[in-house]
Amino acid sequence: MKSFKELMQSGDWKGEKHVPVIHCPEKVTANEAFELKVLIGEAINHPNTLEHHISWIKVFFLAGGKKFPVELGTFNFTTHGEGDVFTDFIGLTKVKVPSSGTILAMSYCNIHGLWENSKEIVVE
Repeated sequence: MKSFKELMQSGDWKGEKHVPVIHCPEKVTANEAFELKVLIGEAINHPNTLEHHISWIKVFFLAGGKKFPVELGTFNFTTHGEGDVFTDFIGLTKVKVPSSGTILAMSYCNIHGLWENSKEIVVE
């Protein structure tokens, strides 16, 4: 039986068009809102066609020392050229965290499967 751990792929987003790119400050103030942006295709564009596209990006926060992450958001991309309309693979939200931890992001390509990335964030 396969697990998600075995199916998850990763890489450097500058050379791999499927890896979620995470934009947020490296240091934040506890419980103060900051902007969190996730996207696919910052350095290399990912196709956006009915045949080949990114379906979603999910974002989580794992506080230092905790066992389970908290889901911050899910960004669904449902338009891939139908009627010549397209959705860019970008999600934007504001987040407040109480302590240092890790932002985790995963994306799903309908052809190439699951991809992940993470970024440490320090609360001062």
